[in-house]
Amino acid sequence: MKILSRCLFALALAMPAFLGAAEKPNLIYILLDDAGYGDLSCYGQKKFSTPNMDRLAAEGMKFTDHYSGSTVCAPTRCVLMTGVHTGHSFVRGNREVKPEGQAPMPADIVTIPRLLEKAGYATGAFGKWGLGAPGSVSDPAEHFDLFYGYNCQREAHNYYPDHLWKNHERIPLDGETYSHDLIMDEALDFVRDHQKEPFFVYLPVTIPHASMHVPESYEAPFREKFPEFNGVIGKYSGPTVDNPVAAFAGMMTKVDEGVGQLLDLLKELGIDDNTLVMLSSDNGPHQEGGHKPDFFDSNGPLKGHKRDVYEGGIRNVLLARWPGKIEPGTVSDLISAHWDMLPTFCELAGADAPADIDGISMVPTLLGHPDQQKKHDYLYWEFYEQGGKRAVRFDQWKAVQLNIAKQGFDAPIELYDLSSDLGEENDIADQHPDLVKKAKAMMDEAHTPSPLWEFKGAAPKKKKQPKPKP
Repeated sequence: MKILSRCLFALALAMPAFLGAAEKPNLIYILLDDAGYGDLSCYGQKKFSTPNMDRLAAEGMKFTDHYSGSTVCAPTRCVLMTGVHTGHSFVRGNREVKPEGQAPMPADIVTIPRLLEKAGYATGAFGKWGLGAPGSVSDPAEHFDLFYGYNCQREAHNYYPDHLWKNHERIPLDGETYSHDLIMDEALDFVRDHQKEPFFVYLPVTIPHASMHVPESYEAPFREKFPEFNGVIGKYSGPTVDNPVAAFAGMMTKVDEGVGQLLDLLKELGIDDNTLVMLSSDNGPHQEGGHKPDFFDSNGPLKGHKRDVYEGGIRNVLLARWPGKIEPGTVSDLISAHWDMLPTFCELAGADAPADIDGISMVPTLLGHPDQQKKHDYLYWEFYEQGGKRAVRFDQWKAVQLNIAKQGFDAPIELYDLSSDLGEENDIADQHPDLVKKAKAMMDEAHTPSPLWEFKGAAPKKKKQPKPKP
């Protein structure tokens, strides 16, 4: 008996002290699509409310300095799934394939669901994939036990599609059914079906991605609230929208309602206390389909939108709720990013994260031990559209490099002090040449060349060698 007691005590010492129990928690990760830093009322939104997402903040932790993996959809999702930033990730931009889908990741790529499945988790994804066309080596069904939703980002611009996917099965629809409701129903059913075993639910919903579609009952109250936009037609894909401003507010109300349904279900099933729910967004606010992010102050105090590497394009919301583990109403300024999710989930699940990732587990911060939290030397982004862009965040400093395609990696670097200039209005690069040099070194260190992703003109030209004399 004494030997058994000593063994159990040694096992307890081997576990991180702040995890408490050996039971593996359920993990739910909700990813909004194109919601900005200011689109939740707990982050300052005034024109509509998000009470259920606010509940995640009130009953858990709100992060102020969390960042998206990229400034557009596909690379963010790759970064999230694989734990590496865009200087190392396989997908660094949106790359379409026809007739449906995006270019796949390699067949053997290591992802969160594959790691968690080995740790005994049931895994389900519900929403938008964007990392491998139907039937490809990176079809979502190759990563998750169950996938339901849009395989393709282009298809996901229409909330009234003629089909969705359930694993490898194409599910025909009537073109009149609101897809978000089907996606949420499948996610809730998955939780019910797997309530007695550890599960991972990845919920990359399409709201509030354009088009600005929402059922009439959600849009009508905001047409009355914002009548100045009645008669303004929004068009992107699928049905046109009269007053897309009202539709956006209705969409956010709709997705918030779904968060509430999920939280209520966890409590109903008695698994609330053993479930970590996290919520973020894939990038900054879009300006498509008639959406007016400036009217809603969707990027809050930040500069830029989707496709920018300024803060408004990449800094984003992160909320985390785990009753009994995360202290309610806490706020963290931990500088973190989507690539931290893989090691975080692995630590909680008792799985081994790959050694060659950029992410750092956030478990110490989540569970109230910030003094034990490892921190990044810097965060890095690169983006290949609009002339080529890079950015790096280190301490309170933010460096941005634009026009790389024309000027190469020696293009001018802007520098901002986020502690006093969160809106990145004052470029102080000329005052801190040492910091600019440091930022440039970080950017160059973080960038690994890829044959699939090249900044045109960025590679230094080789000098012609004189021909040897005969």
